[in-house]
Amino acid sequence: MSDSERVQGLHDLIDLFETNIRQYKGRAYDEAKARSDFIDKFFRLLGWDVYNEKGYSEMYRDVVREDRIEIKGKVKAPDYCFRIGGARKFFVEAKKPAVDIKHDIEPAFQLRRYAFTARLPLSILTDFEEFAVYDTRIKPDKKDSAATARIFYCTYREYEREFAFIRDTFSREAILKGSFDRYIEETKRKKGTTEVDREFLKLIEQWREELAKNLALRNPSLTIHELNYAVQKVIDRIIFLRIAEDRHIEPYGRLQRLIEQKTHLYAELVKLFLQADVKYNSGLFDFKADRLTADLTIDDRVLKEIIRSVYYPDSPYEFSVFDVEILGNIYEQFLGKTIRLTAGHRAKVEEKPEVKKAGGVYYTPKYIVDYIVKHTVGETVAHKTPEQFAKIKICDPACGSGSFLIGAYQYLMDQHLGFYTEEKNLKKALKDQRIYPLRENEYRLTIDEKHRILLNNIHGVDIDPQAVEVTKLSLLLKLLEGESQESTGMLFKYTDIKLLPDLSGNIKCGNSLIGSDFYDTGQMSLFEDEDTARRINVFDWDKEFPGIFAEGGFDVIIGNPPYVRQEMLKESKAYFSTHFAVYHGVADLYAYFIEKGIKLLKPSGYFAFIVSNKWMRAGYGDPLRRFLKRKQILEIIDFGDLPVFQTATTYPCILRVRNRDLDLSLAEGKNDIQEFKAIRLESLKFSDLAAHVQDNAFNIRVAHLHDSGWSLTHPRAQALLNKLRGMIDSGEAVTLKDYVQGKIFYGIKTGLNKAFVLDEETRNRLITDDPKSEEIIKPFLLGRDIKRYYARPSKHLILIPKGWTNSNISKGKNPWDFFRGTYPAIANHLAPFAAEAEKRYDKGDYWWELRACDYYKEFEKPKIIVPDISLRGNFTIDRDGKIFSVNTTYIIGSSDKFLLGILNSKLITFFYKHLSSSYRGNYLRFIFQYLSLIPVCKYEDSTKGNQQKRDLMISLITTIMDLKEETQKQKVDTERVAMEKKIQAIDSKIDTMVYELYDLNEQDIHIIEKSDK
Repeated sequence: MSDSERVQGLHDLIDLFETNIRQYKGRAYDEAKARSDFIDKFFRLLGWDVYNEKGYSEMYRDVVREDRIEIKGKVKAPDYCFRIGGARKFFVEAKKPAVDIKHDIEPAFQLRRYAFTARLPLSILTDFEEFAVYDTRIKPDKKDSAATARIFYCTYREYEREFAFIRDTFSREAILKGSFDRYIEETKRKKGTTEVDREFLKLIEQWREELAKNLALRNPSLTIHELNYAVQKVIDRIIFLRIAEDRHIEPYGRLQRLIEQKTHLYAELVKLFLQADVKYNSGLFDFKADRLTADLTIDDRVLKEIIRSVYYPDSPYEFSVFDVEILGNIYEQFLGKTIRLTAGHRAKVEEKPEVKKAGGVYYTPKYIVDYIVKHTVGETVAHKTPEQFAKIKICDPACGSGSFLIGAYQYLMDQHLGFYTEEKNLKKALKDQRIYPLRENEYRLTIDEKHRILLNNIHGVDIDPQAVEVTKLSLLLKLLEGESQESTGMLFKYTDIKLLPDLSGNIKCGNSLIGSDFYDTGQMSLFEDEDTARRINVFDWDKEFPGIFAEGGFDVIIGNPPYVRQEMLKESKAYFSTHFAVYHGVADLYAYFIEKGIKLLKPSGYFAFIVSNKWMRAGYGDPLRRFLKRKQILEIIDFGDLPVFQTATTYPCILRVRNRDLDLSLAEGKNDIQEFKAIRLESLKFSDLAAHVQDNAFNIRVAHLHDSGWSLTHPRAQALLNKLRGMIDSGEAVTLKDYVQGKIFYGIKTGLNKAFVLDEETRNRLITDDPKSEEIIKPFLLGRDIKRYYARPSKHLILIPKGWTNSNISKGKNPWDFFRGTYPAIANHLAPFAAEAEKRYDKGDYWWELRACDYYKEFEKPKIIVPDISLRGNFTIDRDGKIFSVNTTYIIGSSDKFLLGILNSKLITFFYKHLSSSYRGNYLRFIFQYLSLIPVCKYEDSTKGNQQKRDLMISLITTIMDLKEETQKQKVDTERVAMEKKIQAIDSKIDTMVYELYDLNEQDIHIIEKSDK
């Protein structure tokens, strides 16, 4: 439809409404007529296929038009859901023109509850006469006026004037081009905006705390494990039944009516649970397996508050549109905490130690789950029939709340439905009761078929029993999506099957990495410790899934394994060292999950994890890199330091592998399996990850992966990196480590700062008391004080006890004796800190100075200093050798200005970007592991021309250093700007000289300059 046709169509609609407005606002004109006469046509003008005239399958149709269902006068489901590629974008709630959209509270609250619960940022309320847009990230409240959270309003008379905004925000084309998302981003920080997952998380965390405290108080015999189990079960059961009500599977208000019960509310709740067990036959309500929770005592007050909080009008949630994926996100955060009991049997909720160490919970965004599922499960089921689908076994070995398994389950259901509704298969599928008709040309899988898919294909393991229960709950809720009292009633009428399957054989609790052979070699004492045995929770895959491993293993392994630092793995290290090829003493837990995941596959099976990207460059990733080079890597998508995880600061990559062993001797050949697709993303502003990867990825040959670390670099840039490394191999350059004869040192590690970092007043007092003290009081710099060619004057002072070395420590000498015997005034200053220091010493901490150091003398020489975290090379020279620097810096044992110019060049920053791990905000880590590998070009001074070039470069660097110092002193802005321009010009000249020094061509220089921008 052309723009002129849209304008004319809009004009015609407005004229029609204006001509007959009295009729349309009359009682006889209902909402259904308003939808068909005006609202449908209005959104067709915006490019939406309202009637699915293109014949898209149910999962991909643009507009889902919901049935209007009333339960006790409460209207269920929004009128329209507008989607792109099956993903919800916004709701539209329609009313008849007699409704006062501008002032009536109820319609606005109703729409906002739908959209807030569905986690949609914007939605529309309209009767065509009026058109209102709401920011549905703002939590709705029953006391809100109709204007609350409304960000746009107009009447039909203003449509022509406002149509540009409406079209540019809500048209199908606008959403595809990203303007809808940009508008959302612009209003993101508006006061009051929030998201349903955070709000519902607060709610169920409140439930957990109240239940835990009450259960601990009223049931004093409960152990800590029983308490956690009981609280989780009660919450899961209430959430399941409440969602089932809003999805019309349970009678609405059944839980709510319990509030009328004056006493013994929990006993009545247990009766509902028992009835649910008969109906659903799920482990969720199985009181034969659960012999604990039926006999608990819970105060009525606690349960009434919980139940009241999930019903209108107190609840802002509409559970009929509550996505299981959103619930999974909430539960993932919820599982990051646990309940513990104090000495007085009081309950306290706190963050799990492993979560605290890992820096948060890493819930995977849906677009990444969908991408991984499509490129693993999708590859596996391609060109297969449902009979062949049934043999495919999918597993997440660290399933958490089940997000990847839900994604895989949904994908398989979509594939089944797509196959059955093909014209050639439709008649048989209906006869075999694989599908049933919803309305004309729309079909759904029968619940029996969804059962079969779930039990046949979906498997998972997690070490946390609570996570296992949440995964089961999430999968059961996914199975019930789209069901109603009518459809579930048909199941009971025609089959003996119960509504829900028992998932205990599919989703299991255990340690995916450690088998029962853990206890074979000197670990039997741990087996006797109940807490340790429960924490280790050994798991034998071949015994737990015998049928699958009789067939060779799983077809697909997917997931987001836990990121647990090595200090949390002390009990397991000995086992890992003998059972894993990727073992490294400081490896993160995810490294072992990668190896285990691939080994659980059949030959040629598909593997994909989203994991931290540190393994590609970190030292502990070396064994993992060697392991992966022998497998068929399909793809690596590196997200760099982009904020993929909302609640954590780990930066991930997607790793896809096929379980095929490679012959590395063929790596230089032309076999396609010796190369893989790669991309390093610079932004998350893409509408579709798959399309973005398809358009921007490039191939990397396995043979070109460097042992010191993998860099996902475009082939042209990789050729330049290889050229630079080749200069070292050919002898044209040496590593920085060799150039400075190994003199690269870590800054002094800080310890008990309040004792050893001094202010000027304390320094003067100590020197007055004992002039000898001045020998060991030194200025020092932090990493942020170091700039390119310049260091800010030191404002810090530190005690440097020269003579106190690591050898003193190994001999068990007491540092206090060292001070008392040599520097009495300083010993007196430190005395008040002695008690704390001794405690740290007993724990093995280096509390005394800022750790003993054997190379203090290197700080008293002229040297090059660099901050350990920086956006680019920020090297400077301490010309006088008077500066000490702490552990946010490194020092290089050289005062060579020629070397300084090379290190600060764009060339070396380019090399470094592709060598080291990125840090937060695109920062680089300048640490020994990578600094030592910088190629320093040899420069012979034997000819007069070379000597002149070297002298010129040193002269330019001296000028820059002098100008940098002068710039800091300037008080007149114009003078400072003029100096900075001169510095930039000289800097550019030095870069050009470095390019010549390394014999770079125009293409090489273009690559570096582009990278610098």
